[in-house]
Amino acid sequence: MGKAAALCGGGGGTGTRGLVSLLSAVPCLACQELPAMSAEPGGRGGGGPAGGPPATAVAPGSDTYKGWLFKWTNYLKGYQRRWFVLSNGLLSYYRTQAEMAHTCRGTINLSTAHIDTEDSCNIVLSNGGRTYHLKANSEVERQRWVTALELAKAKAIRMRNNQSDDSGDEEPASQSDKSELHGTLKTLSSKLEDLSTCNDLIAKHGAALQRSLSELENLKLPAESGEKIKAVNERATLFRITSNAMINACRDFLDLAETHSRKWQRALQYEREQRIRLEETIEQLAKQHNSLERACRGAPGLSSSNTGVTSTAKGSVPSAKGEASDEDEETEYFDAMEDAPAFITVTADPKHHRRSGSNLSGASEGHPEDWNLEDSVFESSNQSSYNESTCKDLLPKKRRRTRIPDKPNYSLNLWSIMKNCIGKELSKIPMPVNFNEPLSMLQRLTEDLEYHELLDKAVKCESSTEQMCFVAAFSVSSYSTTVHRTAKPFNPLLGETYELDRLEEFGFRSLCEQVSHHPPAAAHHVYSKRGWTLWQEITIASKFRGKYLSIMPLGAIHLEFHSSGNHYVWRKVTSTVHNIIVGKLWIDQSGEIEIVNHKSKDKCQLKFTPYSYFSRDVPRKVTGVVSDAEGKAHYVMSGTWDEKMECSKIVHSSHGSTSTEGKQKTVYQTLSPKVLWKKYPLPENAENMYFFSDLALTLNEPEERVAPTDSRLRPDQRLMESGRWDEANVEKQRLEEKQRAVRRRREAEAVEALEEGKDYEGYIPLWFERKVDAVTGELICVYKGGYWEAKDKQDWSSCPDIF
Repeated sequence: MGKAAALCGGGGGTGTRGLVSLLSAVPCLACQELPAMSAEPGGRGGGGPAGGPPATAVAPGSDTYKGWLFKWTNYLKGYQRRWFVLSNGLLSYYRTQAEMAHTCRGTINLSTAHIDTEDSCNIVLSNGGRTYHLKANSEVERQRWVTALELAKAKAIRMRNNQSDDSGDEEPASQSDKSELHGTLKTLSSKLEDLSTCNDLIAKHGAALQRSLSELENLKLPAESGEKIKAVNERATLFRITSNAMINACRDFLDLAETHSRKWQRALQYEREQRIRLEETIEQLAKQHNSLERACRGAPGLSSSNTGVTSTAKGSVPSAKGEASDEDEETEYFDAMEDAPAFITVTADPKHHRRSGSNLSGASEGHPEDWNLEDSVFESSNQSSYNESTCKDLLPKKRRRTRIPDKPNYSLNLWSIMKNCIGKELSKIPMPVNFNEPLSMLQRLTEDLEYHELLDKAVKCESSTEQMCFVAAFSVSSYSTTVHRTAKPFNPLLGETYELDRLEEFGFRSLCEQVSHHPPAAAHHVYSKRGWTLWQEITIASKFRGKYLSIMPLGAIHLEFHSSGNHYVWRKVTSTVHNIIVGKLWIDQSGEIEIVNHKSKDKCQLKFTPYSYFSRDVPRKVTGVVSDAEGKAHYVMSGTWDEKMECSKIVHSSHGSTSTEGKQKTVYQTLSPKVLWKKYPLPENAENMYFFSDLALTLNEPEERVAPTDSRLRPDQRLMESGRWDEANVEKQRLEEKQRAVRRRREAEAVEALEEGKDYEGYIPLWFERKVDAVTGELICVYKGGYWEAKDKQDWSSCPDIF
C-alpha cells in the first residue's frame, strides 16, 4: 500500500510498550477500503444483448468491469452496440473487444461524472461537455451496471479525497503530495492520542496524589506539617484542573480542525477539478494553435473533410442525446442558417441511386448519374497556381513581377495612436503608413477577381443551379486573401482610379473609381469577353471598438451572364480584426450571404461561422444550400473561406424530427462532393511581402499609359512599397491636406451657390454615373463608358489633379 501502509505498523505490534503500543492499535485510514466490486451474483455481467458476451469482472475483488452496452451515436444510426470497460474510476468504450489492444473510442471520468437513469433500461453519464447515453438489454442488467458505476464513482471520489496511492496512473508529484498530506493527518491523530493518554494518566495519578495527601492530613502531625500538606493538596488540585482545561482545549482544537478539514477537502477538490478543466482547455488550445501553425505553413490539416461528407456550422443538430460521438467520423451534422430549416447530409452511393429524380422524394431534378466525373464544368480547377493556368489559351503573354521589396521592421506604439480613436469612423482616423500595406482599397477590391476562372466555368453551365454553385464559390474565394492580411489598405483619394487590363491574358478588364469621400465609396466595373459582367458600389463602414475592429462592407454585388441573362446579386459579410491593442492580429469573417438569381429566382444561402477557441468545428467554416425558385434544394455547399469550397449534389431529401429549438430538420442524401475552388499557395517569402498572393504582387506594378489618377502613381504608396516609410508618411500627409483643401473649396462653392439661389451638384464621378438599379431599386454608380477609349487615345484632359 506504499507509505500509508508502512505507517500502520502491521498488526498492532504486541511487543511494543507505552504510548507506542497504544497508538499502534489505531487503524490506518489508508488501509480501509470499500468492498471489492463484483460483476454480479453468479458471475454474469450486465449490459450485454441477448446472446452476447456477458459483462464480467476480471477477478474476485477486482474493480474492473466489462460488458456490452448500446450507446447512442446519432440520428442516422441510433443506438450501436459497444464494448465498455470500467477500471480505476474510468469508463472506456470500444467498437469491438479486439479494439481494446489499440483503439479507445472514448473515456469518461466517473469521479466528477453525474449518473442518471432515464427509464428502466437507459443510463446517462455526463461529465462537463461530454455525455454518454447508454442502454442495457434489461432492467436487471441496467441495475447491475448502475451499481458497478456508483461503487466505482464512490471509490474514485474517496481515493481522490483521502489522497490514496491506490491508483497506479497518478503522477509522481501527486503521489508525493498525497503521502505528505496523509503523513501530516496521521501525525496529528497520533499526537491527539498521546494527549488523551497523558490526560488519563494525569487524572489517575492526580487522584492518587490527592488520596495520599488526604491520608496525610488525617495523620496526627505537627500543625506546621499539616498546613504544608494542605498547601500541597491545593496545588495538586489546581494542577489537575489546569491539566483538564488544557486537554479540553486540545480536544476542542481537534474538533474544530476536523470540521474545517472537511471544508478544506471540499475546497481542495473544487480547485483540483478546476485545474483539470483548465488543463483540458489548455490542451485544446494547444491543439488548435498547432492546427493554425500548420495552416500557416500550408499544411492540409485544416481543410474540410475528405471523406465525402459535407460540414456545417457550430452547434450541429440540437439534440437531447448530447454531442456526436468521437467514433462516428463517417457522419457529420449540419445546422441550417437562421432563415433556413436545419439539415443533415450523408453521402450516397451512386450505384444505389439509378432511379429518375421523379421517383425520389424531394430529390433534385434529373438523374443522379448526371453527376459524373467527366463533366468538364465541374472538373477541379485548382491543380495549378496563378501563373500556371489549366487552359493553354490563358497563358500570360506578359511577364509579371513575382516579388516586391521586403517589409521593413519598424516598431510603433499602437496604443498612443489608437487610444483617442475609440468609436470613430476608421476613414476619419489619421493613420501612419505603418498600419498599411502598399495597396489601395481600389486594388484590394480588384483582388476579388483572383479566381475569375470560376465565372468563366459558370458561363458553360446549362443549369442555373449548377451555375449558382460556381457563383457561390466565387463569392467565398474573395475572402481567401484576407486570412493573413491584417494591415489596412490606403484610403483612396476622391477621384482616384485603378485599372486592371487583363483582356489579352485572362479575358477581362476591370476599372475602379473612388466616387465619394465621406462616406467613402468605390465603384467597380468588370467586363469579360468570356461571357460575364460584374459591377458593384461598395461603401466601407468601420468602427474601432478597442479590442477589435469591425469592417462592414455596404452595397450589392451584381453579376450578369451574357448568354443566359442570369443576374446574380449578393452582399459581403462582416470582417473583424482582433487583438488590436494586445496580442497578435488575426482576422475573421462572420455573417450570411444570400445570393439570388433574379431571373430564375434560384437562391443560395451561405453561412460564415464565427471563429471560436472552444468550438469543435473546422475554423473558418462556410456552409450553404442551393435551392430553386420552389425552394427545392439541389446542392449542398461546404468548405472554409481560406482553403476550398466543395459542392455535393442532393439525390434524396426527407424531413426528420423537430429539434429542441423548434426547427424542422431535413436529411439530405448527396453524391460525393466535388471541389469547385481551392486556394492558390502563397509565393515564397510571402511573410516578408505583406502575405501578398501572386496576383496581389502584380497589382501595384508600374504600367505605362494608365490614367494620371491611377493608384499605381500614388507617391506615398510607392514610397512605402520601396521601404521608405518616413518619406511615405510625409507624402501621405501632403496628399490628405491637398484633399482637404479641395473639399473646403467645394464647400465654399456650395455655400455661394446657395446664397445665389442656384443648384450645386457637388462632386460628379468621372467614369461612373448614378442610376437607380432596375433589379434592387437602389441608387448605384454604374460605368458610363469612355475610359478605355480615352486610354487608347491617351486623352486624360478630364482627369483631376489629385496627386
